[in-house]
Parts: sequence; structure tokens; C-alpha cells
Amino acid sequence: MPSRLLIVSLYYWPEETGTAPYATDLAEHLAGAGHDVTVLTGLPHYPAWRVEEGYGRSGVEERAGVRIVRRRHTVPRRQSALRRAAYEASFLASALPFRCQPRPDAVVGFVPSLASGALARINAARARAAYGVILHDLVGVAAAQTGISGGQRAATAVALAERWVMRRATVVAPLTDLFVPYLTGLGVAEERIEVLPVWSRMPPPAADRSHSRRTLGWRDDELVALHAGNMGLKQGLEQLVDAARLADEQRLPVRFVLVGDGNQRQALEQRARGIERIEFRPLVPEADFPAVLAAADVLVVAERPSVRQMSFPSKLTAYFKAGRPVVAAVDPASPTAREIERAGAGLVVPAGDPRKLIDAIITLNGDPAGSSAKAASAQAFARTIMGREVILSRAEGLVDRLIARTAAIRGISG
Repeated sequence: MPSRLLIVSLYYWPEETGTAPYATDLAEHLAGAGHDVTVLTGLPHYPAWRVEEGYGRSGVEERAGVRIVRRRHTVPRRQSALRRAAYEASFLASALPFRCQPRPDAVVGFVPSLASGALARINAARARAAYGVILHDLVGVAAAQTGISGGQRAATAVALAERWVMRRATVVAPLTDLFVPYLTGLGVAEERIEVLPVWSRMPPPAADRSHSRRTLGWRDDELVALHAGNMGLKQGLEQLVDAARLADEQRLPVRFVLVGDGNQRQALEQRARGIERIEFRPLVPEADFPAVLAAADVLVVAERPSVRQMSFPSKLTAYFKAGRPVVAAVDPASPTAREIERAGAGLVVPAGDPRKLIDAIITLNGDPAGSSAKAASAQAFARTIMGREVILSRAEGLVDRLIARTAAIRGISG
């Protein structure tokens, strides 16, 4: 008899960035393995922070053998701690009446949404089942470090909510071991922590690179430095705009390209007015994404100078597959910096220093052999350490552990 599983994730298909693809992959993998999977989620809205057309209300649908239960919630166009709290609270309130029937044998919550983690704990308690948390962001740390309005004042309360979500979980699965000290500080026992990295979802690029550049309008004599993904507060993309302004002033053959969307895009476009060496492009369809990344000369990841331990950008899994070197403008002690160094994928420069960012990009471009070696090392790292099937198999093992724990709970309780 198949086990019944409930996955709670505010972010899910058809969203293509952030946590959503990983929640979707796991749910569909578990359904393919024979489990009866229900996903409790919100309305597709990320990273644009507006609800996708056709998804204005709560409802139920099915995809790839997974039952998807959507609950309506607010979507703030501008970010502040208060608006973020209202956003999470609205999903929590909307989804709270839902009861998975028949009762699940295990519940998994995806965090960066604390509401998702809270709903996982609540639904597990209702069903007398074990639950686990897959942790992609440290929410309390994020409140303090991203620069969101009111975040410093909210950080303590958010950390208390995190502790409540995590402390009864049978398994807490952060995506990096750098999150472990924070979790043990919340009171999570080390034996309940199992690191579960994100996996590489993107296939290697297959399109002709020269043709892709021509299609995108990029000249052969310019150096394209591309950032793809969310344009939010924690990315600190102002430093890319400022680097493009420096490139203009010095007439450097560098073009900065920002691909994606997010709550800071409009502000970034305003900051970039009059700058010649920068362009903004919309989100790229998943099928075209490998070719766009591979057409760049350098791939850029950026974080605010204050972001130190809170998150790991999932875009790196795609960057590593693309066959291009990476430059990271991040805190040197961050999970992002460590992963790039582990992969031998590129160079790390301090966040918030546009001059050093440009210098690193030009240095890589001036060393074709070194750049090729870094790109090859990144691809090998993505293929082995970030292998999709390997990590999904580990995730399935975590779910099996939850199912076994549920059996024990129900057996003890009669």
C-alpha cells in the first residue's frame, strides 16, 4: 500500500526559480516512486511578486501524479517586514482549514516560508505523523541581513517562530552545513540535522554559442557579464549597476546583463538610467535558459554586503552546468563563496565593491585557459556532487525516515 505524503511549500510549479523547482522535483519524484503525494501551496507569484494569470483563486489541480491544493494569499509588490508578515500570515490563515484526507503518513515543509513550516507541524500533529523541514533560507537571519524595512526589529520574533517550527521536526535538512550552528543554537539536536544540498536541474547547453549571442544581440567584441534570477533585496544588484556605470566612464568593453524579475527590478532600472553598458531582460523560458547562460562570457552572483550566512543561491546549480566561469560579489565567508571555491568555479570578490567586480571579470576574460578550467571544474562538480538523482534519492531516504517515525508514533499511541 503506498504511503500518503503531504508537502507544504508556498512556492511550487509553475514558478521556475527559487525553492519552487526543488519542491516540484521532490513531489514528482516521490509520486513516481509510488507514493500518494499532495502538495499544499500558494498562488504562483515568484519572483515577479504578482500572481500569474489564471491563478487568482484557491483551487485543486493535478500534475505528474501529484495533487496540488492551492490557497489564495496576499502578494506584496513592495517589501517590508510588516508586509512580509502579512503575506506569510495570509497563506497560513488560508491554508489552515485544509486537512489532508486520508491522513498523511509523513509531512514535509519547505522553508524559506515560515508559514509552510508551521503548516507542516500543524498538519503533522493533526495526523499523528512525523514531519520534516527542508531548509533553504535562515529566515531569522534573513530578516536581519537583507535590509528589508523593519527587518532588524522583526528578527528576534522570526527566530522564535523558526524555533517553534524546527524543534519538533524529526528531520531538519539544511542545504549547507554552514546552517548547522544556527540550527543547534535554536535547540535542534545535531542527530536530527541532515544536510540536503540543492541539486542541478539544468541540462548542459546544447545550442551553438555564437548563434545564441547573435540572437541575443551581443557582439563578439564585448564581454558579457550576466546575472540571472531574482532581483530582490538580498541580491544587492545595485553593485552591478554601479559597476556598469564605471565601465561606461572608462569605456570598458563590458556589458552587464540582468535576466529575471523581482521586487527591486523597477528601482534597479531607475538607477541604471543613462548607463550604456547594462541591459535588463525578462525571465527566460526554462528550455532556453541553458543557451542564454552559455552565451555569456562570465556569470555573476551577487549578495548584499550584510548577507553572510542566511542563504545559498540556487542559481549556482545552473551556473555550474553552463560551462562558463563565475564571479561572485559576496561575503568571503558566506555559503555562496565556499561553494564556488569548492567547485573551483571562479573568483570571489567582496560584496559592495564594483571596482573589484569589474577587475575580476576582466581578469577571467584575459585568461582563457584558466577560465576554461574553472568552467570545466564547475561542470564536473554539478555532475557529481550536485547530481539530481543522487540527492533526490537521499531526500527519499529522509521521507522514509519520517514514515518509519510515524509508524512508531501511531503504534505507541494505539
